Amino acid sequence: MDQLNAVGDPALRSALLFARSRRDPITVDDLAAAQDVHRNVARSRLDRLADAGLLTVGSARRSGRTGPGAGRPARVYGVTPALTAIEFPDRRFELLVGRLVEALPARGRRARLREVGIDFGADFARAAGLEPATLLGAAAERVCASIGRLGYQAAVEASTAEQAVIVTPTCPLRSLVRVRPEAAEIDRGFWAGLAATASGVSVDRVTCTTCDCHDERSSCRVVITVGGDD
Repeated sequence: MDQLNAVGDPALRSALLFARSRRDPITVDDLAAAQDVHRNVARSRLDRLADAGLLTVGSARRSGRTGPGAGRPARVYGVTPALTAIEFPDRRFELLVGRLVEALPARGRRARLREVGIDFGADFARAAGLEPATLLGAAAERVCASIGRLGYQAAVEASTAEQAVIVTPTCPLRSLVRVRPEAAEIDRGFWAGLAATASGVSVDRVTCTTCDCHDERSSCRVVITVGGDD
């Protein structure tokens, strides 16, 4: 099964959205309980998504398990790094945006791209119903949960009062940055806009760096820092 066929199947798409909405890899039991289906049905859906390359399969010990096999590692399904958009026909929007980036004057280009990213992040925040939190760590968790509801898996790796690190295999702008690295400032502005909305601070106080976007085997890492005066 290819990826387009997988996401075109409502049941498989629902299972994939569930996996992407969770911070950690999921099990057959997780999906079966969440969607009120038999374990065999849940297993079939997850295996088909794995066959399509949309999920990875591994094993991990899960706490709180009881009954037969409780001491054995559980089969878990994680989200595969999404390097390209799944669409038909291929609209090549990444190339179009790249052309628009090239058309901007070199002077002030980075600042303008950041502004575009911030506005796009605000669009995402509204679509996800993102509500602000007082502490940066809690704000980052809300960012991850909100974009997870839109189908983009993300999790907080670490946080302090001033800085949070988010890992995401399905960054919304990853396919663009891979095709047009010069558009990375849009991506950084996007995450800064989300963080500003979630933390309730001025976006001028938020800086963002991204890495590993071009590593096909890794999740993107987004480092968000809040500092300075309002």
